[in-house]
Amino acid sequence: MEKLSLPDIRKDYRMAMLDEKDVNSNPFAQFEKWFGEILHSGIAEPNAMTLATATKKGHVSARIVLLKGFDSAGFYFYTNYESKKANQINENPAGALVFFWKELERQVRIEGRITRSDGQNSDAYYQSRPEKSRISAWASPQSQVIPDRAHLEDRVKRAEEQFKDSSLTRPPFWGGYLLQPALFEFWQGRGDRLHDRIQYLSDAGGTWKIQRLAP
Repeated sequence: MEKLSLPDIRKDYRMAMLDEKDVNSNPFAQFEKWFGEILHSGIAEPNAMTLATATKKGHVSARIVLLKGFDSAGFYFYTNYESKKANQINENPAGALVFFWKELERQVRIEGRITRSDGQNSDAYYQSRPEKSRISAWASPQSQVIPDRAHLEDRVKRAEEQFKDSSLTRPPFWGGYLLQPALFEFWQGRGDRLHDRIQYLSDAGGTWKIQRLAP
């Protein structure tokens, strides 16, 4: 077998272009346009995104989570309030999201401030989940060290027993977060590594400045 050479792994992007004259003046509308095109492309889990958070000392962590909603306020995701990501958000509310849709040769970066979404929002999403996912939210001590898989499965059984004769309510330690953007960057792959990068920056007045970045 031929030895893999990492420097030789490369792809030339040729599918589309992105020009500042063609993008929407509102980055939320531009994201909605792109996301709609991604949904219609049929790719798997188009809402998968990298979420980066950091401690107050600047120790950074990143992981893949699922986008579960977006509107003019920002981007919503849900997790255990005692998880590693939640503890970092408590220390330092700055966060970043990255979407990479290789099938359409596109990437979106979003930076902003993360806050908890309100209880009504969290309750509504929790109740929309499949029953076993709602049980898992009660059973999993997310990010904590556990002895083995059997320990987790035992916690699931105990949660099922706890709620066998009552409705599943949202755990008080689980709910939603909202990332409120201050920066968007839309990246469209182009040939010869001369990619299109369009950035939106929010100013103090709440308007968005559109800029082209060098690739």
